[in-house]
Amino acid sequence: MNKAEVLEIRKQFTPDRCTIDHICGCYVDGEKNKKLVFKKAFGSIPEEEMFKYLDIFKHTLSGVFGKSLINLEFPLDQEGEGGTQEFLLRLRDSHLEDDALIDEFYDKIIANYFAEENYFIILVHAIYDIPGMTRDGIEMEDASENIYDYMLCSICPVKLSKAGLGYNEKTNDIEDRYRDWVVDGPAKGFLFPAFIERNADIHNMLYFTKKPDDLQPEFVEALFGGRAPMSAPDQKTLFQALVENTIGEEADYDVMRNIHENLNTMLEDHEEDEVTFELSKEDVKHLLSDSGVPEERMNYFDHNYQEIVGEVEQPLLAMNIANTRKFDIEAPNVVIKVKPDRADLVESRIIDGRQCLVIEVDDHIEVNGVNVRTFIKE
Repeated sequence: MNKAEVLEIRKQFTPDRCTIDHICGCYVDGEKNKKLVFKKAFGSIPEEEMFKYLDIFKHTLSGVFGKSLINLEFPLDQEGEGGTQEFLLRLRDSHLEDDALIDEFYDKIIANYFAEENYFIILVHAIYDIPGMTRDGIEMEDASENIYDYMLCSICPVKLSKAGLGYNEKTNDIEDRYRDWVVDGPAKGFLFPAFIERNADIHNMLYFTKKPDDLQPEFVEALFGGRAPMSAPDQKTLFQALVENTIGEEADYDVMRNIHENLNTMLEDHEEDEVTFELSKEDVKHLLSDSGVPEERMNYFDHNYQEIVGEVEQPLLAMNIANTRKFDIEAPNVVIKVKPDRADLVESRIIDGRQCLVIEVDDHIEVNGVNVRTFIKE
C-alpha cells in the first residue's frame, strides 16, 4: 500500500462516511487473562464513544511507511488450508459473527503478543463501496464498481490513570482523585486485506507499530506466517555495520560525507514515488563505490553483506538508513552539528601535518548565543 491508499481508507473513519458494521473487543490483563469479551453492531454505540473508536482506527493507519506502517506479503504456504491468510479470510468472510473464530483470533494474539500491561484488542469489519475516480482524481460516488471488504485490528494499552487530587462537586471539596483504567492509543494493529490499486489484495496486509524499534517479530510471524522484516532501527544499525566493515580502519571523512549526500540525493529523486524507495544489495554496493570507497575495500563487500545481512537478501529502505535531519561529526571533546543539506561546509584537510576539519563560515557567528565578528589575522 502507499500513502494515497491509506489516506483513502482513513477518510472512512468519520461518522458520515463510516461503513463499519460490527465491532468486537477483548480486554486482557497483564496475566493474559480475558477480563471482558464483547461483540456488537457498530451503529449501536453511543455517538461520543463512537468518536473515540474512530480516532483509534485513524491512528492505526498513521505513521511513516517502513517505520510505523509496514507492508507484509503472505508466503504462498500460508494461503492454503490452515494457513494464516486462510484463517484471516474466514474471519473476514464471517463478518465477525462466528464466536468460535473470534475467540481463536484472540487466543492467537494473546499467545504471541508481548505486553507488560493490560491491553484492549479491537476488531472491526467494514465494507467500503469504492467510488469511481476521474482522471483528475475526483471521486464519482454514483460510479462504484467494486467493494472493499476488510477488517481492522487495533491493540491498545490500558493504563491506570495517574494519582492526584481532584475537585468533587458532590462534596464541594478537594480530595484524592479516583483512579480508573484508561484505553490509550493503539500500539499495534493491522489492516486485512491490503487496499492496493483501489481494490482488495488478499495476498497482502498492512501492519502498524507505534514504536518502530518495537516491531515484535514473533508476533508478526504468528500473525501472517512469514519472516518478519527488519525494523527501521535495525536496518540503520545493519547499514552502519556494513559500511564500517567494508571501509575498514582507513575510513575517510570525505567518503562518509559522500555517502550521506548521495543517500539524501536518492531520497530527493524518489520523493514523489508512490512506493517507498528501497535499496537492494547491488544498490548499496553502487552507493559505496560511487561515494569513493576504494576498489580494494569493495572486494570485501559481498563477504561482509553475507556476514551481516545473511543469505536471504533484505532490501533496505533509504529513509531508514539516511540521516535527513542531522549530520553530526564527533571527536574527543568536540561535537560539530551541521544541517544535513550543508555537509559541504565541513572539509577534511591536512594542516601543518595534522588532520583538521575546516568549517566554512560567513559573516555571522554566535558564541553562547552572542553574535561575534569574523576576521582574518594577517
